[in-house]
Amino acid sequence: MSDSVAIEKKYNKWIVILSIAIPVVVAGLFGVNLRKMGYDVEPLTFLPPIYASVNGLTAILLVAALWAIKNKNIKLHEGLMKTAIVCSVLFLGMYVAYHMTSDSTKFGGEGIIKYVYYFILITHIILSIVVIPFVLVTYVRALAKRFDRHKKIARITFPIWLYVAVTGVIVYLMISPYYA
Repeated sequence: MSDSVAIEKKYNKWIVILSIAIPVVVAGLFGVNLRKMGYDVEPLTFLPPIYASVNGLTAILLVAALWAIKNKNIKLHEGLMKTAIVCSVLFLGMYVAYHMTSDSTKFGGEGIIKYVYYFILITHIILSIVVIPFVLVTYVRALAKRFDRHKKIARITFPIWLYVAVTGVIVYLMISPYYA
């Protein structure tokens, strides 16, 4: 077995574990409100515009990384992609922290805009779960220097991840007028 294949096999268990654990933990924590449980914590109401901005930055990083690799700037591509992963992790941490300390905001729009909002929100949520294993597999294939396989899955990962990042900003912009 080559070193590349060994690296992929080594990380496959972690990819499966993280792809299941992250959505399960986030869903579990989403139902935890520390204030309602009696803890004296300040609601982190300042976080939504910050994590929406991080989502926007992630989208910019992804597009810049695509540009970098199309121009054969591998080092820049690698740095941008690692930064995009860090941004996604930061987003997730801030998102969970906000929801653990603040009441959920109800969307107040009516008519067709309500259906548009919920369509974007639901597809955003579903694809944010779906993209986790894709990002991890894509990253591990690059790490293993299996660039032929990395490129194949990156073609699937990129549009999903970009959609999640962009729709995260759109969801924030649509719901922000209804924050208390």
